[in-house]
Amino acid sequence: MKISATVITFNEEENIKDCLVSLDFVDEIIVLDSGSTDRTEDICRSYPKVRFYQQNWLGYGGQKNRAAELASHDWILNLDADERISPLLMKEIVTADFKGFCAFRMARENYFGKKWVRHCGWYPDYTTRLYDRRSASFSLRKVHETLECSGPVATLRGNLLHFTYRNISDYLKRLDRYSSLAADEHYKKGHKTSLLRMLFSPPVTFVKMYLLRMGFLDGWVGFILSTLYSVYTFCKYAKLYELTTGSATVTFGDNRVNDKHAEQR
Repeated sequence: MKISATVITFNEEENIKDCLVSLDFVDEIIVLDSGSTDRTEDICRSYPKVRFYQQNWLGYGGQKNRAAELASHDWILNLDADERISPLLMKEIVTADFKGFCAFRMARENYFGKKWVRHCGWYPDYTTRLYDRRSASFSLRKVHETLECSGPVATLRGNLLHFTYRNISDYLKRLDRYSSLAADEHYKKGHKTSLLRMLFSPPVTFVKMYLLRMGFLDGWVGFILSTLYSVYTFCKYAKLYELTTGSATVTFGDNRVNDKHAEQR
């Protein structure tokens, strides 16, 4: 089966090379960039299989759907720039029987720095990334876009490697944008918050990740992640409070970041 890989980018010079290398087995790679000012374009154009395009930002789902439209083949393998295909997953893909299926899902192996986080709700973290564009497409939500399929979905062995945050500073830099996007989506849906929610949601998030999802088995990383997500939860509802009470001077616009773990699903 001919497969086109799609990757959306924005200033991904630190990640894109390893991503493209892991996709060497596909028939073509569509990179849809939204205005990078670093070396992303130069790196992509150095790979023969890459077809590089630029497109004004359409949102996560819209950008990924546009990349699929540019592909030559109907079966699409979608990756983010900080993801890689593992050797076992590659073998599963090239030997898979595509007949009768709309899409395939796979487990995602998420890293914080150099550590694979096996708990905190971070694994197996199944995600559907290989699909037939004739019967599946990404939703157009501002954050947490998902692939919507109209047929059966099978599960592949092998993990999709995801190098999500380099360190604590990297998480904190993105926390502001992530929480703004989430608050804005809640606001546009007419959701409201309260003082009690701002008080109790952060500790509930910590207990869920660290205890119920056994983050303590990940050692210090589990404790750090559970704490950071508690801070994110508070910021999200505090920003929603600003929007609903009119105390915020502006609403939050689109931010081009790959938000896969800003909020536990």
